[in-house]
Amino acid sequence: MNGRLTDTVWFNALWFQSVWFCAVLGRDTLLPVAIFLILIHLSLARDTRVELFNLSRLAAVGIAVDAILSTTGIFAFPGGVLVPLWLCCLWMAFATTLTRSLAYLGSRPLLCALAGAVVFPLNYWAGQRLGGVDFPHPLPLTLGIMALIWGVMLPLMYRLAATLTREDTGEDTA
Repeated sequence: MNGRLTDTVWFNALWFQSVWFCAVLGRDTLLPVAIFLILIHLSLARDTRVELFNLSRLAAVGIAVDAILSTTGIFAFPGGVLVPLWLCCLWMAFATTLTRSLAYLGSRPLLCALAGAVVFPLNYWAGQRLGGVDFPHPLPLTLGIMALIWGVMLPLMYRLAATLTREDTGEDTA
């Protein structure tokens, strides 16, 4: 770590929580604030271009999974949107945590899988309770499907983040 503010655990955790509140509680109303917070992060990053490229690749994984879950009817967003822009911002912000405030999970695959299986479904359930997403199927089925998916996908996202970090630092990926 080079001492950059954006790389510190405490800053990243507080910053991510701020984006989460804007995205989940404010959705479209606070979307400009969420975007502004992401732009602040990018402006403070060591290399804005590399950071944007890496975060975009990591966020694309979450957005793609959400698009599949939305397309298959596991959940639905108000207005029939496939994946709302506020959720795309949230994925972009979450991508920053994989190498910062939540980096410790990356070296603990079982804990990482458990966190994915528990925390992700609970976050979507919170989003459902706050009106950001609808669950057309029974709650246990929806949460169970998400637990299976995110129990596998979160460790894969950490592997991708580690690969991107090695590429950035020029470390051997073999």
